[in-house]
This record gives sequence, structure tokens and C-alpha cells, in this order.
Amino acid sequence: MKTPLKAIFKKAIFIFVLFSVTFPVNAYYVTYKEQYYRLFHLHHIQSPDDIIENIYWLEQALKAPFANPLFALAKIENETQWEKYRYLFMMHINLKMIEQYLFLGNQWNKRNAFFYNAPWRDQNLESLETAETCYRAALYYWDEALNWAEKANERRLRWIDLPLVQHWQDRAFRIENGSLNYARTIERELQSLQNVREKFQSMETWY
Repeated sequence: MKTPLKAIFKKAIFIFVLFSVTFPVNAYYVTYKEQYYRLFHLHHIQSPDDIIENIYWLEQALKAPFANPLFALAKIENETQWEKYRYLFMMHINLKMIEQYLFLGNQWNKRNAFFYNAPWRDQNLESLETAETCYRAALYYWDEALNWAEKANERRLRWIDLPLVQHWQDRAFRIENGSLNYARTIERELQSLQNVREKFQSMETWY
């Protein structure tokens, strides 16, 4: 991961440490994927700090173990349902990571290179680099989401229904038929970003 994004996540770690010491030791202890996922939440206004916090919780959800099926986010009655649930959960978390990285990239993406921005050309180019780093991170999570969706859509699991996470199943189906394709969205953003970058690079500063 490139340096600009590393600097961003240093701030995220600070936020997490501050969050941790605010609560007593015997408070709710977060261990499992489902618990970390519940800490993820959308804000009315997406500030970089809010987005970074969400990315942190989602990353922890990806790394943590699953809770017992009794505490799953869907009703699990047998091992086959449990298997499909795990595939769908991982796909869903990776899709959320993509969305958050797209939100984060948009905080730094410059949609236009106006001639009067020439004095701040270098700062704008640096901002575009940070946006590109976010978009390329989103591409990584898209590949992961594709892998998990493919597993969830296997023929032996296709008719397993989990009503409480029906929206996850719908997204897996949309990935399979191509109606949900974040790669297209990300590549379009990267191409637009490159066009703006070239305009900034061709500018002459006024000083």
C-alpha cells in the first residue's frame, strides 16, 4: 500500500486506541466477525475519518473468526446453510470494503483540472495519487468478492435459502449475471483520474 494511505491509517489506529480506552475493561468484548460487522455503520455525511473507521472495523471482520452458528446473522439449521452463510458473509464484507474505498477515494479525487488551479498543481497531483491508491485497493477487494460469490453460487448451494440475508444472496446472483460489476466502475474512475492528472501535469505554474 502506498505511503499516502499508510498515513491515513495511522490516524485510524489512533481513533481505535482512543475508542478502546474510553470504555471499561469489562465492557462488551469484540471477538467475532459478526461483532466487528455490527460496529460498521454509514454516516449521513461521509468524512474521511468516518470512512477510515468503517474500513478498520471491516478489516477486523475479515480477519476474525466466525461466531457460533447460533449467533449468525441468519438462521442456521445445518452445515450446508452454515457453509453458504460463510461464503456470503465474506463476499458481503469485501463488497462493503469496495464501497468504503470508493467513498474514500472520492474525498481526494479531483474531477476537473481548472486553469486557475495551476498554483496548486503539485498538491492536486498528490491528492490524485491518494485517490488512485484507494481505487486500486477497491480493485483488490473486488477480486476477493468475486471469489466468495463464486463459492456461494456453486450448484450444490444454489437452492439453499437464507431469508435473513436475502440481499446478500441477491448480490451474489447479480455478480454472477454481470449486473453488479465494480471492476467497471473502478476502471472508469481510474481512467477519469488519469485524464485529470495529465491535465495537471501539462500545466505551467505561475511562479
